[in-house]
Amino acid sequence: MTNATDIIGSFAKGLRVLECFGADRPRLAIAEVAALTGFDRATARRCLLTLHHEGYAAYDGKYFTLTPRVLRLGMGTLAALPLPQIVQPWLDQLSDQIGQSCSVSILDDTDIVYLARAAQRRVMSIGLMPGSRLPAHCTSMGRILLAALPPAEARALIDRMDLTPRTVHSLNDPDDIMTELGRVRDQGYAVIDEEIELGLKSIAVPVYDARGRMVAALNTGMAALHATPDTIGDTYLPALLKMQDGLRRVLP
Repeated sequence: MTNATDIIGSFAKGLRVLECFGADRPRLAIAEVAALTGFDRATARRCLLTLHHEGYAAYDGKYFTLTPRVLRLGMGTLAALPLPQIVQPWLDQLSDQIGQSCSVSILDDTDIVYLARAAQRRVMSIGLMPGSRLPAHCTSMGRILLAALPPAEARALIDRMDLTPRTVHSLNDPDDIMTELGRVRDQGYAVIDEEIELGLKSIAVPVYDARGRMVAALNTGMAALHATPDTIGDTYLPALLKMQDGLRRVLP
């Protein structure tokens, strides 16, 4: 057990400040960071100015924005993981074979985090790359990963999620999402039909290691006009399952 004396409180506070920034909050003032973290303004100011001094944040006198230097933190972690290195050539081959973008992700609290991606064309309004995050509840890979959890644990996560609908098709009732997770668990794959973004469909399957443990999720996404909900499984599921089987033999 970690002792309180072993914890550097100021470092922990700095990490919490970093986590305040995101796609929906690219620039923040001191007062906003204080409100998001629960810190007083003086603490929030010192953390932000330290990030600025170390080159991790830019400051225009009112607002702070993160700089590309922050990518060193995330990309270094991703590069140290063996999974992205192993799956990338498989993703490249699968993407070329089916003519669609393919990705592998893991669950991080209420989000999925992309570990590897092979892009054929841009099918979402935002660019996706390793390190990108999306809500777990309305993405095909997210539902695969949530469905693998004990139901009580999955429900606890869903109850903490922002379920604001992304489109008119998004499931936003916790009971409906749990029902869908049960369906995903039974059939072994997940299909999303324009829930994360209009015009986008996707299908995902689990990724298992050699010991049969689920370690990630694999998906492909395509423009809605390229597949109907009834045909997406017939068209793309066999290729995903073939890669699933191949990765099971090579992942330690």
